[in-house]
Order: sequence, then structure tokens, then C-alpha cells
Amino acid sequence: MQATVRWAGPDGMSFLAETESGHLVAMDGAADGGGRNLAPRPMEMVLLGAGGCTAYDVVLILKRGRHDVTGCEVRLEAERATKDPRVFTRISLHFVVRGRGLPKEAVERAVQLSHDRYCSATAMLGRTAEIVTRVEVLEQG
Repeated sequence: MQATVRWAGPDGMSFLAETESGHLVAMDGAADGGGRNLAPRPMEMVLLGAGGCTAYDVVLILKRGRHDVTGCEVRLEAERATKDPRVFTRISLHFVVRGRGLPKEAVERAVQLSHDRYCSATAMLGRTAEIVTRVEVLEQG
């Protein structure tokens, strides 16, 4: 996997990233750090990547199990170290999964499999952060 990150220039702290698959992502810093607050911070992108990685796993596992999953949302909260490097020290993942006749046990198992076996992002972040999960299953009417 490859990517390129380019500084957008001397007028701030914006960066443009291009992924190997050809997608563009903007990142920016807070005003107090020289940025203009035009895009997510790099560490927000790391957190989003973890949420996307595990949500992908959960949906795929449930679909492969022939469960009628109709929605999946992951609400993330993270705490960071107070000193540099300000790594994540705790990440909370609250899964809200919708479906028809979707057993909570199946969703909990999918979340556990993602965490224990499949999600590369949470596996890496779990080396510095305590990762906690919570599952909520909503019946799709």
C-alpha cells in the first residue's frame, strides 16, 4: 500500500493526500497550530480509519452469516496521551447495528471477530490504547 501526502503551501497547515487507489483526502490543522480548520486533523483520520475498518468487518461477517443487516454505525470516542507523542490511550467503539431479526449475540460475535482477528487498524491502535466496545442492535421496521 502506498500514499502521498503533500503540504498545500506556506499559507497554512493543510495537506492533500492521494491514496494508491487514486482517492484524494484533505487534512488541516487547528488555527492555534497554524491551520485554517478546513478539513479533519490527521489523528481524526486515524480514528475514522479504525471505525471504517471494523465497521466493514462487522457488516461483512453478518452478511456472510446470512443475517439481514440493514445498517451499521460506529460512534467513536478517543482519549490521547497528554505528552508527545500524543498516541491514543483509550478508544471506545459504540456499534449501532440495524437489521431484521438480527440476534444481538451474532452482532457481538462479529464485533469480537473484527477486534480479535480481522481489523488491522484496531490491532495496531490496541498496542497503545485500551479498546472497549459496546453493541446496540435495533430492529428495522
